[in-house]
Amino acid sequence: MVGQRAVLEKLEIAMSAAKRRGEPLEHILLDGPPGLGKTTLANVIAREMTDKPPRITSGPSLAKQADLMALLTNLETGDVLFIDEIHRLPTIVEEFLYPALEDFRVDFTIEGGLSGRVVNFALRRFTLIGATTRAGMLSGALRDRFGHRYHLDFYNTDDLTTILHRSAAKLELTAKPGTLEVISARSRGTPRVANRLLKRVRDYAQVRGDGVLTKKVVDEALDIQQVDALGLDELDRAFLAALIKVYNGGPAGIEAIAATMGQERDTLEDMVEPYLLQIGFVIRTRQGRQATRPAHEHLGLPYHPSDDGKLTEQATLF
Repeated sequence: MVGQRAVLEKLEIAMSAAKRRGEPLEHILLDGPPGLGKTTLANVIAREMTDKPPRITSGPSLAKQADLMALLTNLETGDVLFIDEIHRLPTIVEEFLYPALEDFRVDFTIEGGLSGRVVNFALRRFTLIGATTRAGMLSGALRDRFGHRYHLDFYNTDDLTTILHRSAAKLELTAKPGTLEVISARSRGTPRVANRLLKRVRDYAQVRGDGVLTKKVVDEALDIQQVDALGLDELDRAFLAALIKVYNGGPAGIEAIAATMGQERDTLEDMVEPYLLQIGFVIRTRQGRQATRPAHEHLGLPYHPSDDGKLTEQATLF
């Protein structure tokens, strides 16, 4: 894997130690914004530990205990179970999972009513890998049952360029020197976005050019996609424009901004805010979101210097 060196180094040590002891790996929690490779990393871990792909499911698809029971009882010793969006597990399923993670046993109710009975099932030792884009929504009881917890950060342009070179080779694309660097710089630090933009540039190059990626072709293709030099798309700019024009740069609550834009709050929190916070275009204050000077300058809108002190005083993390 490319990037996330700090996480990979910790995982290499943990996996090597588990292999030497002949034990399954402890349960792992991966958190971070969408598109950073949590599912890919889970597949790599499973292949490294068992030479088999993981059993894959997601939080919303596990509506009742029986759904999870079918997965748990079919796991072999050392198998990896991957649950994506684990923060969306129903409470009844989450509580059913606790003894499975700690003691590798579950109490399952067979039948119902007066004739129902509870049977204790012993499970084979397995490794659960949970992925979430919202670690804060996990209950403390579930979070504490993971022996390894890793946060995936946004990628730098060098790592994204390496990923794009691999993707271009798989797509059998010819790229002139320096062109993939342009795409990586506009990819919001996210491999999923980088690969998506590469495919759109490929389409443009095949239709409007000779199929070869040049800087001119890349710039024209990304202009059509409305992705600017910093990687902001139409939704990002609409968020900033609403915050600056409607709410005078803020502070404004996320619910108010979402209502103004006609978007869902979850869409803005998951897809828009993380990158804007990372590049310093938006900060969170006790009163709400506030646009910074660079955000105003990027949109070509006037900024009021009197807000500087207020930003410094109110800025906080939560």
